[in-house]
Amino acid sequence: MPSLESEQLQRAIHEKVEITDYDPEWPQRFDAELQRLKQLCGARLSKIEHIGSTAVPGLPAKPVIDIIAVVPSIDEAESLVKLLCANGYNTSADFNATLKDKRWLMRQHEGHRTHHLHLVLPQSPEWQNKVRFRDLLRKDPNLRRSYIELKRRLADEIGSDREAYTDAKTEFVRNALSAG
Repeated sequence: MPSLESEQLQRAIHEKVEITDYDPEWPQRFDAELQRLKQLCGARLSKIEHIGSTAVPGLPAKPVIDIIAVVPSIDEAESLVKLLCANGYNTSADFNATLKDKRWLMRQHEGHRTHHLHLVLPQSPEWQNKVRFRDLLRKDPNLRRSYIELKRRLADEIGSDREAYTDAKTEFVRNALSAG
């Protein structure tokens, strides 16, 4: 597994949370990575979806393509982590050790995150919640407006602590899923 010590990777890990205007190329970037993942992993990934704000047309976002994929077991996820890290992804073994039923990876280019990949189990509520939240954002312009206001405020307040940024959005997402 590649070391997390490289300067560019460290810059990507600690990169400031920045919200940019919607880029109509985000779906094509997902499609390109989808084809790459299918070629690398084949049937080992049973479902793959574009999630997060870059999957919502017109929604400003961090310019990182978020992808969620289903794996049959954590052992299979661990095996795929090794394969993916040998093919352009990086991860943190320490961070993944805190995750019970998923694994997380990141691609970066010149110190900037480009992709996040979440490997989850078929029964994982994370799969359903992330896909449902994306779909709610696609359908509801008021929810999109409220979400982008929150994201911009948090990005200004939190800076480069991406875990804190994600945690600070949790209540909003939970409320949206409950209401939707």
